[in-house]
Amino acid sequence: MVRAIEWVDAGADSHIRLIDQTLLPASETFLEISSVEQLIEAIQSLAVRGAPALGAAGGYGVALALLEGARHEWTETELDTAIDAVALARPTAVNLAWGARRVAAVRAEGFDRVLAEAHAIATEDERANRELSRLGADWLLERVGHRPLRAVTHCNTGALATTAWGTAYGILHELHDRGMLELVYVDETRPLLQGTRLTSWELHHDGIPHLVEVDGAAASTILRGLVDFAVIGADRITADGDTANKVGSVALALACARRGIPFVVAAPYSTIDVATATGDLIEIEERGDHEVLNFGGLPVATPGVRAFNPAFDVTPHDLISAIVTERGVVEPAATEQPLFAPDVAVADH
Repeated sequence: MVRAIEWVDAGADSHIRLIDQTLLPASETFLEISSVEQLIEAIQSLAVRGAPALGAAGGYGVALALLEGARHEWTETELDTAIDAVALARPTAVNLAWGARRVAAVRAEGFDRVLAEAHAIATEDERANRELSRLGADWLLERVGHRPLRAVTHCNTGALATTAWGTAYGILHELHDRGMLELVYVDETRPLLQGTRLTSWELHHDGIPHLVEVDGAAASTILRGLVDFAVIGADRITADGDTANKVGSVALALACARRGIPFVVAAPYSTIDVATATGDLIEIEERGDHEVLNFGGLPVATPGVRAFNPAFDVTPHDLISAIVTERGVVEPAATEQPLFAPDVAVADH
């Protein structure tokens, strides 16, 4: 199984190793990250991405900051600034800041304790992913039917987006392992093609039958009855169950609602942000024009034209059939608000 992020233990030269996802599938290249600045660049360039993987990056980023601070004799203020810079490198995904804050909270206990806490995030994520995959597969088979199912998914939620196994992808993998997955339609996921480049790459390596489709075909694929359910991940889930995910996700939810089939969101419990009441309050990251106006390094628009490039959209909770975490399955459209109570979840954030 591919590891999107790992800690390389080499004494004073310890560092983070990332697979550079911007180069997949053409090249499987690893980045050796030894400074906070390099980590932030990797996060912002999407060399590492996906909410759970960013949670691990946040945690390991604190360990990296402590090592770099020791080399350069940073003051406590300088160390705080470096940790904050990691935590805030991308604004929409809650797991990045959560991972950094969780590990930073134990830094007074020393480097070994910090590294152990960062490792714990990675270990817990894989365990959570496997459990939510089991729960999600059970839920789908109970409601759709105990037969091989056809699915559509958006963006990438596999091992590349997590510390191992995957979230929404993990549910697909679980169904496949049970002999209950017939076919997956993979949205290309414009403008950076995470579906084409990453999800298809993982499905191919795992031997899971799939077809890549342009984003504009997804709603029609659903309405034509070609799939039995849609499953996506999430970068943030609010207290009422609204979810932020890669832009284009809400179109699948609308089509599923019209067709009357399940629209499922899968994410570790750490993705739930009980401090944000609704999706209207989520800050949506907007990225550069070049991602939309260029393709394969070549301009595809008239010179001087500008682009609107939100990285995420928000799916209202009443369009979501199920939110699956390692703690269980909730059905937002049929649940009284607030869906996630602060007194239950604050300790986990």
